[in-house]
Amino acid sequence: MSPETGALPGGRIAVVGGGPGGLYAAVLLKRLDPAREVTVWERNAPDDTFGFGVVLSDETLGGIEQADPVVHEALRREYVRWDDIDIVHRGHTLTSGGHGFAAIGRRRLLQLLHDRCRELGVRLRFRTEAPPARVLARDHDLVIAADGVHSATRDAHADVFRPQLVTHRCRYIWLSADLAFGAFRFDIAETAYGVLQLHGYPYGERSSTVIVEAHEDVWRRAGWDACPVEQSVEQCAKIFADALGGRPLRSNNSAWTAFRTVTNARWSHGNVVLLGDAAHTAHFSIGSGTKLAVEDALALAACLEEHSTLPGALAAYEAERRPVVESTQRAARASLEWFENLAQYTDQPPHRFAFNLLTRSRRVTHDNLRLRDPGFVAAVEAEAGVEPGTPPMFTPFTLAGLTLRNRVVVSPMDMYSAGPDGTPGDFHLVHLGARALGGAGLVMTEMVCVSPEGRITPACTGLYAPEHEAAWRRVTDFVHTSAPSAAIGVQLGHSGRKGSTRLMWEGIDQPLPEGNWPLVAASALPYRAGVNQVPHALTADELAGVREDFVRAAERAARAGFDLLELHCAHGYLLSGFLSPLTNLRTDAYGGDLDGRLRFPLEVFDAVRAVWPDGRPMTVRISATDWAAGGTTAEDAVEIARAFAVHGADAVDVSTGQVVADEQPAFGRSYQTPFADRIRNVVGIPVIAVGAISSWDDVNSLVLAGRADLCALARPHLYDPHWTLHAAAEQGYSGRAAPWPAPYRAGSRTPPTGRTDGPKQRLSLGR
Repeated sequence: MSPETGALPGGRIAVVGGGPGGLYAAVLLKRLDPAREVTVWERNAPDDTFGFGVVLSDETLGGIEQADPVVHEALRREYVRWDDIDIVHRGHTLTSGGHGFAAIGRRRLLQLLHDRCRELGVRLRFRTEAPPARVLARDHDLVIAADGVHSATRDAHADVFRPQLVTHRCRYIWLSADLAFGAFRFDIAETAYGVLQLHGYPYGERSSTVIVEAHEDVWRRAGWDACPVEQSVEQCAKIFADALGGRPLRSNNSAWTAFRTVTNARWSHGNVVLLGDAAHTAHFSIGSGTKLAVEDALALAACLEEHSTLPGALAAYEAERRPVVESTQRAARASLEWFENLAQYTDQPPHRFAFNLLTRSRRVTHDNLRLRDPGFVAAVEAEAGVEPGTPPMFTPFTLAGLTLRNRVVVSPMDMYSAGPDGTPGDFHLVHLGARALGGAGLVMTEMVCVSPEGRITPACTGLYAPEHEAAWRRVTDFVHTSAPSAAIGVQLGHSGRKGSTRLMWEGIDQPLPEGNWPLVAASALPYRAGVNQVPHALTADELAGVREDFVRAAERAARAGFDLLELHCAHGYLLSGFLSPLTNLRTDAYGGDLDGRLRFPLEVFDAVRAVWPDGRPMTVRISATDWAAGGTTAEDAVEIARAFAVHGADAVDVSTGQVVADEQPAFGRSYQTPFADRIRNVVGIPVIAVGAISSWDDVNSLVLAGRADLCALARPHLYDPHWTLHAAAEQGYSGRAAPWPAPYRAGSRTPPTGRTDGPKQRLSLGR
């Protein structure tokens, strides 16, 4: 590679796979340096293709236009554009506008790229199996593996690329219909077998792609696993006859398949690089397969131009594309899981259902959709009873006898700032008081420990002594007096095997250097073997003692004036340790199956509920998954939530993980909210969603879609104690759900940052 140009002068490049990504990479690399010898190997014939229309975003088309105007102009002359999305369900057709799509037939797209390759001198070798990448790599400067989701190149070098393939729970089939839908269409059919969905969009004047999708269980109940594909396609045409105008569905060697998400630890190996589906896949419901492959080609060509060595260029390509791809895959995962669980939403009112579908990936949000189609969002809000001019997050919500002024919760956050005897002090008064003044509907304490042995660290707060009750009363009195419409809740818990550790900033989960106290747990399993101490497995008599510790703490909490009590059954602490099969190995009545593992947490809940005042709500926080093999699953979480609901929980606060040290959480924006969503819509109990909810737009979206009733935010409230008031100001809301304290009202508008009254520049005179 030449240091001066960053190009591969006279280089030989092999492209394995003649799909859009591979062909476009060949076009760009040949166009950038005509001296290159570029060969595309494609095992199929030129006019063979699978699938029908493909979708490209405006962003992708813009990149194509900049890199190769010839290809862009050819596409522009032929692609179909539309702005609307139709959602059809239970006799209602709701339309949302302003979305902006472009689609073209896949076969025609390939023909246009074939023509451009030939025009530039790219060698196209059809009906020819490419030699193995290791062979091509010997006499080529660069080998681009664009050989798809079943990439032989990736599999041959799996020890380097380290691929992971996850198969999902729906079956789908690519079909076509001889009509042009007037919009991107989602059609929901409730059949004797279960719920089916149609994804359809036009790609020509008289042609539309039709994808029919069903959960694996529905697909099997329909008998489509055991009949010819043609028969199942005929049945699909009958089920969706209204959408198709009675027309048949056409197949092109189509087959029912389960989507697989592909990821790779590395994208390059020597002079071999992965591109498109060989490197990554994203579910078709967000229309990103071809888009990602084309954008890969653009980035790879640019990096080869910009860097003086091949290793540097390939590293830059991966560094540029990986974050974009991972973000897209997170959105695609959220979308595909929404469709996997579609049956839990079908009873939602029509506008809420449509809004929920449109915002399923979390990329389209309440605010974004309001910009695209304000009338549609207004109709959704009206159906939900949201007052005009009121953001959904500023609608009140009632739990038992407590009405919260808005849907924002300051999430419990351990502060590790109590005195050595567990007494909260001035820090807690200021910390919690400031956030109550900041507008949140409910402010939660950190986990307040029910005994000295139940502390996480020596600086954790407690409610196991009379002086604790008086100190907490000082905090609740301030909240009720100075922020009179705010509520304050207490979270009671016991650290279990995760206790006797240092302050978080001194070494999270690390044992104390001295002064450790004995730990207790469901089973004698340390949090980390060889690091944390082995806890004592509680006996039946000791369980009764712990239960009484919770009862006494609850009685003190009631007298201290807390409006709500939450029982902490999450994050690997004592009660959570009973719930997880990874941490509860007991063989008595408090272990074994889920009923046994639930027994002690429910006993504690019942005992606390019995002394907690009527009319004051009681909630429970759970870890809805352990993010570890063999641990609590999302299905288990539904049953755990159902059990607490039967025992009188007013809401479930749905968190995840922190149960075992070797967890592998799927971090991302709002990554825990699908678990809350599922519990709310399956069990029918109010839920508090938590986990990387960082914007008021997220809160509005989750509440209006019916995925959560309340949203708990932690770090945003550390960054800005007045987060809720600022969210109201930024949305132009000044109603009763976000009252500015009288001393602060002068600050309710954003301060000016500089002069804005200068004359506008109107003319620019050239020299």
